[in-house]
Amino acid sequence: MWASESVFYQIYPFGACGAPFENDHVLEHRIHKLEEFIPHLKKLKIDCIMLNPIFESRTHGYDTTDFKTLDTRLGTNEDLKEVIEKFHNNNIKIILDAVFNHVGRDFFAFQDVLEKKWDSPYKDWFYIDFNGNNHYNDGFWYQDWEGNDILVKLNLQNQEVVNYILSVVDFWQEEFKIDGLRLDVAYCLDKNFLQTLHNHVSRDFFLLGETLHGDYNQWMNDNMLDSVTNYECYKGLYSSFNSANFYEILYSLNRQFGKDPWCLYTGKHLFNFVDNHDVERVASILEDKNQLPLIYTMLFTMPGIPCIYYGSEWGIEGKKNWNDTDLRPEIKVFEWNELTNTIQKLIHLKHNHSALSYGDYTQIGITNTACIYQRQDEKECLWICMNMKNEVQTLGFNGQGNFIDIETNEELPINNALEFKPYEIRILKRSSD
Repeated sequence: MWASESVFYQIYPFGACGAPFENDHVLEHRIHKLEEFIPHLKKLKIDCIMLNPIFESRTHGYDTTDFKTLDTRLGTNEDLKEVIEKFHNNNIKIILDAVFNHVGRDFFAFQDVLEKKWDSPYKDWFYIDFNGNNHYNDGFWYQDWEGNDILVKLNLQNQEVVNYILSVVDFWQEEFKIDGLRLDVAYCLDKNFLQTLHNHVSRDFFLLGETLHGDYNQWMNDNMLDSVTNYECYKGLYSSFNSANFYEILYSLNRQFGKDPWCLYTGKHLFNFVDNHDVERVASILEDKNQLPLIYTMLFTMPGIPCIYYGSEWGIEGKKNWNDTDLRPEIKVFEWNELTNTIQKLIHLKHNHSALSYGDYTQIGITNTACIYQRQDEKECLWICMNMKNEVQTLGFNGQGNFIDIETNEELPINNALEFKPYEIRILKRSSD
């Protein structure tokens, strides 16, 4: 699967393109603003962009009203085709956010139920009780998504609904030539539906699921999804730095990817991130901004698929507000600074060292504020070494060998210890003995 060795870049189009939060139904061709990202993404060497919702809705895109029409705030279907073609012409793949758990109240099938009630042929597309009511006074109760009554839950155990969703996927593939899907709230989706979707698409069509907690294997397996969002390590990454405790994240890495038989996801490719459209920007979460290069180094060298959230590569800040618009700003200028340089080098490293995509994971040494872990495949052995403190320290461990610093080409014999400068990152490659 091509995604296993790719670097992803997430964009929230309504925000990035400067669209209003509420749909004013005024046609604006804002989607073409995404083309302005292309030179920046090519300089970074991004492989694939992940677009959050772009189809017709009332507000944030997750209350879909028409799965087959680009939101008027962004343009027309023809605009979208042109944009995707330009990305493809620049060797950048595209996956779309697929919101298949629920729809908005303006979705055609729900509107039919509102009009015809029990006589609607679509009443079984949803979970409805005609003996109840709701605060809209619709004359019936319906299941929504986690208490958000603008989001009407679809009945994915209904074959008509499944057939409709599959027709949507076919339409997106045929019309827009997309390369995969991010399945919104995949942890809520019927598992039989996930199997059906898996069997419906080709094997090079990437299926990513949004998952939060629990055993990710229940969604990420040979019969369902190719990958899922790794929220366990998302929390462990920023928390380890803020609490000066590398043990937290390295415990998660070993639990997920270690060599012991009880390790959960060894050999699998989870989808890793340090921020996204739902959580505060990492530059706002980290208490010590000098640690940003370190957290991104860990993102790009831990097992899995790394994803950057647009603007975070130059340190955009953003905290949650009532509608999350502060997390999803318009981009008018593409900045480039030392953090961006660091991330560019990390992407180059990811692309040129197969051990970072396919190698196994081993913890070499650890204290609260310094750590070394190993990524090794049949071609090479890399040690990722970092010091999160603003002071010199020496890390002792059980390990010897001759190494080369990948950045400086310095030869470095190691014998059970490594001295770090403040905030130092070293990526070492074991020499042939």
